[in-house]
Amino acid sequence: MGKAVKVIKNKAYFKRYQVKYRRRREGKTDYYARRNLVIQDKNKFGAPKFRLVVRFSNAYVTAQIVRTEKGGDIVVSAASSKELKRYGIDFGLKNYAAGYCTGLLVARRLLADPKINAGKTTKMDELYEGNTEVDGEVYNVEYPENEDEPRPFRVLLDVGLKATTTGSKLFSVLKGAADGGLDIPHSEKRFPGYDRKAKSYDPEVHRKRIFGLITADYMNTLKKNDASKYEAYFSQYIKAGVSAENIEGKYADAHKAIRADPSKAAKPSWFDASLSVKDNRKNFPDTKTHKNPAKKTLEQRRLDIIAKLNAVNAELDEDDSEDEDEDDE
Repeated sequence: MGKAVKVIKNKAYFKRYQVKYRRRREGKTDYYARRNLVIQDKNKFGAPKFRLVVRFSNAYVTAQIVRTEKGGDIVVSAASSKELKRYGIDFGLKNYAAGYCTGLLVARRLLADPKINAGKTTKMDELYEGNTEVDGEVYNVEYPENEDEPRPFRVLLDVGLKATTTGSKLFSVLKGAADGGLDIPHSEKRFPGYDRKAKSYDPEVHRKRIFGLITADYMNTLKKNDASKYEAYFSQYIKAGVSAENIEGKYADAHKAIRADPSKAAKPSWFDASLSVKDNRKNFPDTKTHKNPAKKTLEQRRLDIIAKLNAVNAELDEDDSEDEDEDDE
């Protein structure tokens, strides 16, 4: 057997070395997955693929409908769990139930968009109402029998670098968007309630997640065993008047409100559409009650130190004079 030869990275190696894309080096983009989500067959005549981009932050859920062009990604419609406060949900804005509401909101908002409905005799949001009875069952939108009517709006789930484990919150947004009337290829195999060994699916388990009943069970348990922890863990729920008994009704009302009005909130009075985002920030009203004082110059700081020293010296002089008076007595 020959000896192992150490490979030396010489000049020829480095001349041919090609770095990976920046976002790949930063660990932000899986380009293998992105390519499969974006690439389109030539016989589709450049029709774009639309992606349902789902991202969870520390406090919120964001869902976007995105298409890709040569210049980059273009967001067609977007929704955030921040907006759920308009619909009565101002607590738990990153849990499974909030993800479902966000997915439902972005779906209904997209289908009601005038640009999507331009030139159509029947509006998309009227033609595809989605699943109005949320029972946890898998729902796939049906294609119309009349070929003249527009087909469902098809999107593909884009989860980024997040692991697609069974029961993940990512699929709450998918379920909400599917129930909202979008055509998303999926099955029940990643939903909560699916048993891989038995290969069976219990929709009731999924329904409990959608309506926050899992949270309600934990609230009851914690309230019974440790009241102080209950008040600390669910302070925002208590502040909003939410309890284990009415949490399901809160989410049910939010679903109805989203379907009734999925449009974006009106711009504030100070917002000027003719200006750029940067200029609008200048117009943002200063609502701070406490303002930081203006930064002092070096000369001002020196004068402050001298004033403090003079004050200390004056106090010492007074104390000395008092001691002398006592000695004279």
